[in-house]
Amino acid sequence: MPLQLGKRAIAAGYRLTAFDSIGSTNAEALTRARDGEAGPIWFVTTEQTAGRGRRHRPWIAPRGNLASSILEVVDVAPSVAATLGFAAGLALEAALWRLSAEAIARSAGLDLNYRLKWPNDVLAGSRKLAGILLEAETGPDGRLAVVVGIGTNIIAAPEGTPYPTTCLKTLGLDVSAEELFCALSDCWADYRGIWDNGRGFGEIREKWLLRAAGLGEPVSIQSGTSSVEGIFDTIDEAGCLIVRTPDGKRVPISAGDVYFKSTASAGAA
Repeated sequence: MPLQLGKRAIAAGYRLTAFDSIGSTNAEALTRARDGEAGPIWFVTTEQTAGRGRRHRPWIAPRGNLASSILEVVDVAPSVAATLGFAAGLALEAALWRLSAEAIARSAGLDLNYRLKWPNDVLAGSRKLAGILLEAETGPDGRLAVVVGIGTNIIAAPEGTPYPTTCLKTLGLDVSAEELFCALSDCWADYRGIWDNGRGFGEIREKWLLRAAGLGEPVSIQSGTSSVEGIFDTIDEAGCLIVRTPDGKRVPISAGDVYFKSTASAGAA
């Protein structure tokens, strides 16, 4: 089947531009935004050759994986737009569970455990299955062009990364990039609606915390040459991770690499 939008996404007014292969769906979305594209529109491929993740790390999608970017033009502050990443994680997790349900019903031995890792990753167990990258630019009208890039490992996972990775094929889930994108586009329309230009982030936050990896457990946050260690307490109303340190302080973290106790020696993606 070709890459196509789900019925709810179409009804919500989303459009789609699909590529056989492209360097970066995020870069394409930003270029279109600079040329006046107002969205909402998806840019999608099953082969990405020059993608990037957080902190400019490469994110290559070999043919069969899914690289997707949604362009939304919104009239909100950048700090509010940043919370769209939590909606994206929820949307992808919901799409994965929708496609996984039938497979689990067919195979009693199939054990899938999707969790959301702050700030913008989706895990399967303790391994990274997908990464989310937000980029934004202010347009001449003062509105913010926000691109949410979602890269998901379908048939292959990168090797030699600082954080353990996996793919749906390794997990035993026989799902194509096309099937996942169709479900993802519908789930995005749902959670984008809940987010509602930031007005619904309280509900997004509650849903995200129910699915959070490492909540209540020891964590180390690395940012440049500094680090903060303690217990992952919650995320606040701005999306910052709150670490409860051994001396009882609650420290808000706005950016950094997360190391859970079980993966602290391996690094973070």
